[in-house]
Amino acid sequence: MATITQQQPPLTETYELNDSTKQPPVVEPPSEPVNEKIGRAALLKLIAAGFAFFVSGVNDGSVGPLLPYMIRDYNISTAVVSIIYGANFLGWFLAALTNTHLREIFDLGGLLAFGAFFQLVAHALRVWKPPFPFFAVTFWLVCLGQAYQDAGCNAYVASVKAAHRWLALIHALYMAGCLVAPFVATPIASAGQTSRWYLFYSFPLGICVLNLALACFAFRNTIRFGRKRRNGRDLSSISEAEQRTVEEEQKKTPRQLMNMALSTKALWAISLFFFFFLGASITASGWIVQYLVEIRNGNIGQMGYVPAGFNGGAMLGRLVLAEPTYRLGERRMVLVYVVLCIAFQLVFWLVPDIIAASVAISFFGFFSGPFFATVSKPKIKGFALYLEDCD
Repeated sequence: MATITQQQPPLTETYELNDSTKQPPVVEPPSEPVNEKIGRAALLKLIAAGFAFFVSGVNDGSVGPLLPYMIRDYNISTAVVSIIYGANFLGWFLAALTNTHLREIFDLGGLLAFGAFFQLVAHALRVWKPPFPFFAVTFWLVCLGQAYQDAGCNAYVASVKAAHRWLALIHALYMAGCLVAPFVATPIASAGQTSRWYLFYSFPLGICVLNLALACFAFRNTIRFGRKRRNGRDLSSISEAEQRTVEEEQKKTPRQLMNMALSTKALWAISLFFFFFLGASITASGWIVQYLVEIRNGNIGQMGYVPAGFNGGAMLGRLVLAEPTYRLGERRMVLVYVVLCIAFQLVFWLVPDIIAASVAISFFGFFSGPFFATVSKPKIKGFALYLEDCD
């Protein structure tokens, strides 16, 4: 997942992001009753956001099981096939640079539909097994679409009541997609004497159609060209000087918003954390099958299911550990989880046994599960007031 500046409404909980630049005042509206129910329209948007993450998980979770088949079918080395990870990075990087600018063209619903369409096109191209250079380009395209949906969905979900629970749920659905992918990809890829692994992509193609339909229907009130500025925000509880400051922030251009984000030291710290965390988790889930086949002499048809242990552990971690992490202190618990993840990664490397490696990587996934939602929540909420409404 990438760090992308996103625009959205004010929140009931705020975090202070310390940096050397002057930030606008944080306006905290009156707290809402804890037992207030989420409306039907908001619930539909949460379902659409969760399904978008599930679709992304199916794509990402299929890479590990299919990687050995890609290498053999295209007759390429591991160095060449790793180009797909470079394409992934370029997709997320381009989205980070263009997301704020696109919000000048599309409102939230339009941007989510735009991202869903990119993913649909990418999977439609993959199912025909194009030449490898073209196949690698589809990873750039699918990650570009994922990034736009990731930014919009994260921002919207962080604005609802009990956001830490809803963020944990949608990120658990991402891991659910990662969990499902090996059980679909491995049987298809290992069937028959000649593998037709690329037919797996008919599955994400189908759910991408549903993803696009859900995004368009749930966020239909914000599918429009041209950004609609929200001038009706209730600022009666703050001083006139603070009101002027907030109104000035709402008028900032995309370049100014990007500069504001890049000048925040906390954002760089969070980005560095994700740089190492995503590098470790993508390596763990993406290369594990090839590693167990080549280094541990595992059976390719059986090793394709091992990433399901990592992904299933991560899904459980995002569901089970969300509440204790929130209550016991997020910073403290993240540090504990990091130490445990390092320990299980060492077990995976040093114990020459496939079963032990499979168990260790599952626990690695479990304790790394809460990282994304926990660490990204303050970043999203810290900028929420200064950025445009997403509903």
